[in-house]
Amino acid sequence: MSHPLGSTAVALALGISGAGSASAQSADILGAISAGRVVAISDGDFVAGTYGSSILAPKEAGYRDMLTVLSIADGRVSKSTLPISNSVTAAPEVLALAPDGHTAFVTERLGEGPEGGTTVRDLPPGNRLFAVDLSDFADLRLVDTIEIGTHPEALAVSPDGQYIAVVSNTAEASLLQIVEFTGGRFGKISRTDLAGLGITGSAEAPRGGVTATNVHWHPSGRFLAVNINTQDRVAFFEFSDGESGPALQPWGNVVDVGRDPFVGRFTPDGRHYLTSNWGRDFSATTLDGRIPTTPSTMSVIRFADPDAGEARHEHLMAVETGNSAEGMAVSPDGRFVATINMRATAFPPGSPRHQREATVSLLTFDAQTGRLEKAGDHPFEGVLPEGGTFDLTGDHLLATVFEGHPGAGPDAGAGLEIFRVLKGEAPSLERIGRVALPHGVHHVVLSR
Repeated sequence: MSHPLGSTAVALALGISGAGSASAQSADILGAISAGRVVAISDGDFVAGTYGSSILAPKEAGYRDMLTVLSIADGRVSKSTLPISNSVTAAPEVLALAPDGHTAFVTERLGEGPEGGTTVRDLPPGNRLFAVDLSDFADLRLVDTIEIGTHPEALAVSPDGQYIAVVSNTAEASLLQIVEFTGGRFGKISRTDLAGLGITGSAEAPRGGVTATNVHWHPSGRFLAVNINTQDRVAFFEFSDGESGPALQPWGNVVDVGRDPFVGRFTPDGRHYLTSNWGRDFSATTLDGRIPTTPSTMSVIRFADPDAGEARHEHLMAVETGNSAEGMAVSPDGRFVATINMRATAFPPGSPRHQREATVSLLTFDAQTGRLEKAGDHPFEGVLPEGGTFDLTGDHLLATVFEGHPGAGPDAGAGLEIFRVLKGEAPSLERIGRVALPHGVHHVVLSR
């Protein structure tokens, strides 16, 4: 674990009297959302073309791995940044906030590139979990770091803020790790091989073909869900913390879902678990072969009654969303769900599959019946949008955009695409605008 480290964060006023018209536009766009703090993470090593070429961003571009915090108060928006290692190659869920919003947790699937590194192979495996103190907006501080299993894929903070769950896929094992967090510092860490919890594979691949890409806490804090995307299934575990420390045990049946369930969420009432099934072909050796041409899907799992004698989860249904849905979000009241769909924006302009526009799919969810229905797709320009979140009232949706197309201006470049959620009889999204952020933004979270 590290000692507290002061940041080079610079608070920059972006209100109407701040940095001119672009700043005024940012305040206009963000001023209506229900949040006091918006936090985003950016990867400075990758550009969209890296997925096809393995060539990293040129050093002369000046990109950095970065945490950006936007503070919204009294009609003004202020920005503060802190360099922090992270990687877009993981699921969007490499960033989360403590329940009080005062601490951000970040993990790195790949470490930052060394001096002179030019290709993906030059990036070291990531193995760190970071805690950033956000309480002093003008002085963001990296307050602690702990080593975890290599290639962490996703993290989640327990409802009481005392534990951070992280899934890592090392060469030998898929690990579910529980890290204690008290008094602003990391404590003990427990590491559980998923094979020891019954999640095994027989494929001729690392870990028998088992890869965990998502972990999420049940609202009660008693259970965890883990997505095994290479096996198209979700496993559930019961969590307890006794005198001997955190313990995990399987809880109920493992549930088969759609192809490539990359990310997932419990609904706010804890009665259902939703998975966004990207649909990639893991046997393909090219980007064109791996990225699907058919729409992604979303599966609905009815979570077993926690008080039942025998836990039995049930797969209720699946619906199509948009092409290459990576990130997802559930509104605070559980009525709306969104997927952030990259479509074919990662392909270069010369490719026959190239598309300039990504989409967000808006869906409605009935918590009583578990019925999920697609309300519509909403296009916007940009490359590799991935993460997203609703605001605190569910009246707005924020989606990240990794970068803009060549020649794009600030209103179509890297940043946050902001939508208003129209909640009438025919729910839809209304685009408000884009807030420019550092290159490579791939997830966003918010708090009061």
